[in-house]
Amino acid sequence: MVRTLSAGLAACVLIGLLCLGTPAAAPAVTIGIADQRPEFATTPAFLRTRIGHARTIVAWDALSSDWQRADLDAWFGTVRAAGLTPQVTFGTSRIRPGELPSVATFRASVDAFRARYPWVREFSTWNEANACSARTCRRADRVAAYWRELRRACRGCTVLAADLVDAPNIPTWVRAFRRAARATPTHWGLHDYLDANRFRTTYTRATLRAIGPRARLWLTETGGLVARRNASTTPIPEGLAHAARATAFIFDTLLGLSPQIGRIYFYNFIAAPRPATWDSAFLNARREERPAYRVLRNRLARLASAGMLTGRRPAGDPVAPLQGSAAPCRASSSSSPASLRTPGTPSACPR
Repeated sequence: MVRTLSAGLAACVLIGLLCLGTPAAAPAVTIGIADQRPEFATTPAFLRTRIGHARTIVAWDALSSDWQRADLDAWFGTVRAAGLTPQVTFGTSRIRPGELPSVATFRASVDAFRARYPWVREFSTWNEANACSARTCRRADRVAAYWRELRRACRGCTVLAADLVDAPNIPTWVRAFRRAARATPTHWGLHDYLDANRFRTTYTRATLRAIGPRARLWLTETGGLVARRNASTTPIPEGLAHAARATAFIFDTLLGLSPQIGRIYFYNFIAAPRPATWDSAFLNARREERPAYRVLRNRLARLASAGMLTGRRPAGDPVAPLQGSAAPCRASSSSSPASLRTPGTPSACPR
């Protein structure tokens, strides 16, 4: 009989296994990278990690413009050639950030995406859906309707109910979603930058309680903050040494909170050049390794030796040349997590 570990016991098991390297008794985890620019997938530093999963945000109407189609073709072409499994989160338009599509329009956009990239099988319905800088903050019912259509459009796919941002409204937003969903979601996403960088577990625990014990939680964006160049008033530590400690905290503490946490995507791998306002990357813009990268390699090795790491690329797996690079974001917007942006600033450009 399989029993659910308590959060405290799960943490003890995980930390003990990571430190002692004993055979695993805890669930395995998959590690991925979230990055809007595809060139990370062919860097030697990334290849050494053998990470096999990548995540991107796709505007709901991205296929309506030539330059966004070019961005997506470059990203998916490179990721597919590198042998990575992509996960797609739909979100705000980069052209009309204030517009929330009708359910029928969203379904049509999903169908168009599926026709162009039929091999993508992992999705999240909406990015940072509970963020109150977005119209979905008070429209959990609309996101639930999107989720139902996305599941119908891609039967057999893994479809996360939504990507949540770490905010006090998580419990009420999840309850509203579940009331409107007419079915129980099996997977949710969370962006837990505040927990990770403040070395606490508040919002991650709140999310686990809200989604229920049978649902899986993916940390679809997280990472240690190196630098933030925006007008956000949310206090959060930063710096190279801090980012390394936060990366260790994600592996050593947050991952151990519950066996429900089955996947972690770190944002991002290579620091974007200015005017990017958020930097939690493992490499700087010159592609030099930072202290957090060494922590990443260390924790991946520990998990692998304990038999707790899944979804890795085979050692020595060949990678095709880069298939082009994505054009810079064309909309004027912050590129930082919703909970850490200047209040009222929309997330028009995916990170």
